[in-house]
Amino acid sequence: MTEIRLHHYSCGMNSDFNQLSEKIGQLAEMAQSLRRENAGLRLNALALAAENADLLQRIDEAHRRVSALLEKIPAPEQDEEAA
Repeated sequence: MTEIRLHHYSCGMNSDFNQLSEKIGQLAEMAQSLRRENAGLRLNALALAAENADLLQRIDEAHRRVSALLEKIPAPEQDEEAA
């Protein structure tokens, strides 16, 4: 019968398991890092949306003010138009 040396076989398995364990750890760290980055990006997107809404409101107010000023400007007289 052939002798099976389990010591060498199990050493190789341990090495494979250690490599797999390290890769799983790296994957878990990367997933956590991506979660933090995603949360930061979501906060940034909310801040930008709020800033955008504020700017749109300010543009609308400026438009209303300019329109009100334009309405107050008297219409040109007929003599001025002919010149």
